[in-house]
Amino acid sequence: MLLDRHQPRRVVVYSRDELKQYEMQQEFDDPRMRFFIGDVRDRERLTQAMRGIDYVVHAAALKQVPAAEYNPMECIKTNIHGAENVIHAALANDVDKVIALSTDKAANPVNLYGATKLASDKLFVAANNIAGGARTRFSVMRYGNVVGSRGSVVPLFRRLLAEGARELPVTDPRMTRFWITLEQAVDFVARNFARMRGGEIFVPRIPSIRITDLVAAMAPGMPIRIIGIRPGEKLHEVMCPADDSHLTLEFADHYVIRPTIAFIVQVDYGTNVLGESGVPVAQGFEYNSGSNPHFLTVEALQALDRAG
Repeated sequence: MLLDRHQPRRVVVYSRDELKQYEMQQEFDDPRMRFFIGDVRDRERLTQAMRGIDYVVHAAALKQVPAAEYNPMECIKTNIHGAENVIHAALANDVDKVIALSTDKAANPVNLYGATKLASDKLFVAANNIAGGARTRFSVMRYGNVVGSRGSVVPLFRRLLAEGARELPVTDPRMTRFWITLEQAVDFVARNFARMRGGEIFVPRIPSIRITDLVAAMAPGMPIRIIGIRPGEKLHEVMCPADDSHLTLEFADHYVIRPTIAFIVQVDYGTNVLGESGVPVAQGFEYNSGSNPHFLTVEALQALDRAG
């Protein structure tokens, strides 16, 4: 999508996964692509990789909730110290804009993964003050489950069905989740690079799903097996917590959570760089997947499943 729609001079992929990079090289045979092996824990290598870069999308994280509970220090090293390294590398290279990808789990976190991402969000917001007179600006983008992403429930259900499963595992039949496609997520990132002033947390207005509706869409009539909520898991997702309602602005297709701290240079977040205007939400407003007025129907989920 970046290569086709935005005509970049080059796209640098920086990660520690050489197999994934090899597979990407086979799929994207384009001279504008560059592949750097490295880890966000390595500030020197990260700084080297970021030379000449204008825009950074920080997506590196240890994301599996149970794995983070069992390996807390490793999660902290990547999600918090790695975020700090991204900030320093961006400032050292006079990068124009940085967007850090966050998660609903950073709002009112109940697990270590969410707590580390909350700390990461705070680092990126505060980095706009650390930048001082530098041009680099930092913002955060928070969204829910990306349909079909690695480790998510859709690939799991597809694999189980392909193996001839006669029932599908569900943690809790009451569970709801925010739902966003990969294309929507990428479009939202690109749009926010144009919108951002620095310090915002951008939250897309997207639909919710019920886990039982997902089962009905993917395997009509299939029985479910209740396996119980995993360590650190929530029944419903929250992307704009009620405690931040006094900071939250509602735009036509997204929300913005303003910084809790005052910046050296005052910023009016009510109107973004594109001229879009937002209004304050009601006191106590919470953007919750369980109370979201927009739920996907079983038929809509089936259409998405066919498209994917």
